[in-house]
Amino acid sequence: MTTYRIVNSQEHIPIGKVICLARTYHKHAQEMQSEVPAEPILFLKPESSIIFSHQSIILPKMSTSVHYEIELGIVIGKQGKHIPEHKAMDYVFGYVVALDVTARDIQTVAKKKGWPWSIAKGFDTFAPISDVVLASPDIDPHHEQLILTVNGSIKQQSNTKYLSHSIPAILSFISQVMTLKRGDLILTGTPEGVGELHDGDTIEAKLGNLCSLVVTVKKQ
Repeated sequence: MTTYRIVNSQEHIPIGKVICLARTYHKHAQEMQSEVPAEPILFLKPESSIIFSHQSIILPKMSTSVHYEIELGIVIGKQGKHIPEHKAMDYVFGYVVALDVTARDIQTVAKKKGWPWSIAKGFDTFAPISDVVLASPDIDPHHEQLILTVNGSIKQQSNTKYLSHSIPAILSFISQVMTLKRGDLILTGTPEGVGELHDGDTIEAKLGNLCSLVVTVKKQ
């Protein structure tokens, strides 16, 4: 059982289902030659894909093109179903900065054939996350900088204000589909600038001044 690492807390909360959103930033949708949908596109990553700061993304032998994607992550604090938007933030336990690592070549084939993305998104180590920063009235998740560097060079730089759906709208929508439970993690999508990872790379991801994540990349 994998549990979150929480800033200034010894609490042990198991990581539940990892619910991801696609095409939530207009510029990223454009670079992927797609459109931002009216309603969120959801997919899942297994809990076994989670790693933490100072661990390593493992490049699988099955893929020749693995990409980084920086994202704001929302950790759910209590169970909810059919959550109204005006109450949605009551269900937020905290925030992480995360990477939705993607085997892009496998995903491209899956898209063309209308297959699910589970293999492209679900390899072990494909969901690095930072320590959890507890939610508070002083934190506005809709106005936080997202910055990702590879070997010290900035590759992604944007702001969560460009999300096409608000956090309450995202939580409310997901809760119409599946019950959200304490420990579930929602990855809210990536801005533009995604790119390829290589053996030996060092990646640093930051969510404003709230939290950061450093991981390395290794071949399988």
